[in-house]
Amino acid sequence: MRASSTRILTTHVGSLPALAAIDRADANYDDALRDSVSAIVELQREIGLDFINEGEYTKEGSWIAYIGQRFGGVRPGSDKKLDYVPLGKDREEFADFYKYANETGGLTYWTNSELRRQNAHWVCEGPLVYCGQAVLGREIDLLRQVVAPEDGFLTATAPSSFEVHIENAYYRTAEELLHAMAEAMRTEYEAIVAAGFDLQVDDAWLAALWDRIGIPMGLDAYRKYCTLRIEALNHALANIPQEQIRYHLCWGSWHGPHAHDLEMRHMVDLMLKVRAGAYSFEAANVRHEHEYAVWEDVKLPDGKLIMPGVVTHSTNVIEHPDLVSDRIQRFARLVGKENVIASADCGFGGRTHPQIAWAKLRALVEGARRASRALGFRAADD
Repeated sequence: MRASSTRILTTHVGSLPALAAIDRADANYDDALRDSVSAIVELQREIGLDFINEGEYTKEGSWIAYIGQRFGGVRPGSDKKLDYVPLGKDREEFADFYKYANETGGLTYWTNSELRRQNAHWVCEGPLVYCGQAVLGREIDLLRQVVAPEDGFLTATAPSSFEVHIENAYYRTAEELLHAMAEAMRTEYEAIVAAGFDLQVDDAWLAALWDRIGIPMGLDAYRKYCTLRIEALNHALANIPQEQIRYHLCWGSWHGPHAHDLEMRHMVDLMLKVRAGAYSFEAANVRHEHEYAVWEDVKLPDGKLIMPGVVTHSTNVIEHPDLVSDRIQRFARLVGKENVIASADCGFGGRTHPQIAWAKLRALVEGARRASRALGFRAADD
């Protein structure tokens, strides 16, 4: 990630709504995927985003299901819920809401019915190894055809977020499986950076598991749990320059109450332990927007950037650019305007109607332009 001395730069978290349904079973799948990647890149450019990707189309919109294409030693599990992971306090307290939302499809918005059938439960029954070189190579090549490496990023999942979806039937301990995943993902992480793109590591579960396993454990024990997983991730990132790594931390970001999310003040120091040059986190939804104040007491390390969410997938209301500007300015005044890149809370794909997602990203870009002017950048109108 590069900083700017002339304006607030913009990006997003990775997942974008599908412009058209793409079915892997179709004979012309490769051509359709290439056309879709080109189209989504052109749309991001038209909107005016600075750092762009392929919308996660090459992962078929899922940071979970692509396990099957990347890992050897695992097989698909059942389609039932992962009963070895508790439902969590949020789903217990608001059970009627979740029942209604699941029955009506209110927790998701899919433009591609194929995504609904993707498996999210895997069983590790042998040595876990990386075997996704071919599909990763296609992913890199498709983006490289349409995006200059310095402007592009590709996402990959953190071991701790894969861990929730892989049932251990081979390794002696959960920690052994975790480290096997980290060693396997090292291959993917390093290949993305070797191609010249920035690597975004998505960690959807690290903070979100507080609601499910952390509350019974207690805060100290849960922080130790998180620390172990950050150490495993850092092992996988050890050979990559930090300035080419962006780390995304969220609280699962499903469309629910989130009444029992762990507070950012308990996670921010752990987040900063990740070997990354830029940190992406939720800061625009009503559960976490107030937490910008943690940066009043936490010093951003020298040479690091933050990418706070200043628009959110969690509501269909389009943020006014002035609100986006205000959010950006809060962070800029706390950590330095050159250290802020404006982003979204989390991915829009599977959660947000395309018209809403694109409107929010336009508000993001316009809000960044207004913030640049308000913060006194030299070339705020570029």
